[in-house]
Amino acid sequence: MDPLTAATPAGADRRGRIAFVTGKLAAPALEDVLAGVAKSGALEYEVVVLNIAVAALMTAEWAARRIQLPPGVERAVLPGHCAGNLDVLHEATGVPFERGPKDLRDLPRHLGVEGAPAREYGAHAIEILAEINHVPRLSLDEILRIARRYRADGADVIDLGCDPGGPFGGIAAVVAALKQEGFRVSVDSLDPREILPAVEAGAEIVLSVNSSNIDAVRGLSGSGCTAVILPDDPRRLDGLDETIEKLSAWGVRYRIDPVLEPIGFGFARSLGRYLLVRDRYPEAEMLLGIGNLTELTDADTAAINLLLLGFCEELSIRSVLTTEVISWASSCVRELDIARRLVHHAVSRRVLPKHLEPRLHLLRDAVVHRFGEERLAALAREIKDRNFRLFAEDGKLHVIRAGVHIDGDDPFELFARMGVEDASHAFYLGYELAKAVTALTLGKNYVQDEALRWGFLTREETTHRGAERGAAPEDSAR
Repeated sequence: MDPLTAATPAGADRRGRIAFVTGKLAAPALEDVLAGVAKSGALEYEVVVLNIAVAALMTAEWAARRIQLPPGVERAVLPGHCAGNLDVLHEATGVPFERGPKDLRDLPRHLGVEGAPAREYGAHAIEILAEINHVPRLSLDEILRIARRYRADGADVIDLGCDPGGPFGGIAAVVAALKQEGFRVSVDSLDPREILPAVEAGAEIVLSVNSSNIDAVRGLSGSGCTAVILPDDPRRLDGLDETIEKLSAWGVRYRIDPVLEPIGFGFARSLGRYLLVRDRYPEAEMLLGIGNLTELTDADTAAINLLLLGFCEELSIRSVLTTEVISWASSCVRELDIARRLVHHAVSRRVLPKHLEPRLHLLRDAVVHRFGEERLAALAREIKDRNFRLFAEDGKLHVIRAGVHIDGDDPFELFARMGVEDASHAFYLGYELAKAVTALTLGKNYVQDEALRWGFLTREETTHRGAERGAAPEDSAR
């Protein structure tokens, strides 16, 4: 059948336009979204409405037999749920097709006109040292497994945390095994009996050095190894200047760590020490150990890591040390890898760190879309099939199908009114209603058959639209 084509903005140039293909029920909402984008002059478009109620149920092959594109279209976008081989549409029309987002309200981001990262986004200046704690208690296989995970998450250096109470005789073998797999390695110990074998085996950073063990690193000049300097007494920076003077005289490279303290134990003053040291040594390399805040604070770590890296970026602190011991800090390396790119872009470009990094929106979504009561009511009047559509917004769950529109905030009550008897269908709807309630609780977008978005922690779902809700496009077109 001939498609229905909506008018484009008056006087617009017809060259380079994008055709957005949809079904009858979604057409008004699509028009609203595209009209908002077009106001900025960033889009020239045509909307092509095919003779099908639910656009998500069409396939590429079905659409290719029916579609007619207006002149001047150079690109066409299908609903994200549309299955099939897009090549058949290209062959039928001569225009390249692509799938858009599965929620049409995400079209602005898909088109690169709202919240999309800048093209130059992604550079960073901060190095991540990821500590493997209690190395003497772990097997070599365990150490290598953790190191590989850290590297995959973005760590630059694997830090080997040694235990107090005696030297770990296997430190050189562990360093050598990591180096053989291409890892950069640091050793976290005050004991010269662990430091020296680790350095000889290839460790390139020693954490940490103060007046108690400074002689252990005297011979590092020319080795390329770096010592991380701690004050003898962090509260007053005692011994820091003397240690720096000695290492400088010996030609040993160093980074300064004034020591971040936990909240309630000098946190604010410890931040001040980093400022003081930067003023005193404006060209020195510095390191900030993040674990005293992330591991010792009852809070999810992503925002904490971002704030600390913002502090580091502004102060030119180019190394951070993190751990992933306690459960709520178990994704710190990945968080830091993402956050260092955001803060570098913000500081170097002098732009706000906003609408650039959706992967760090873990709990709540950056924008919560809504259809509104009027649009949902209109959808309920138009739907002619008996497939359930679920929505969640403004504190309520909505269940819609032909002749039915019920809403409320209790999924058990709604399910009882839905009259579902098939066990597999009941399981599917129960799962979807649980997701919808979670979205309402946390302020997230709920899209039926789609995973809730948890930033970089999102676990994509395989849609069950066809198995539990679907119908053939020809049936839905009636």
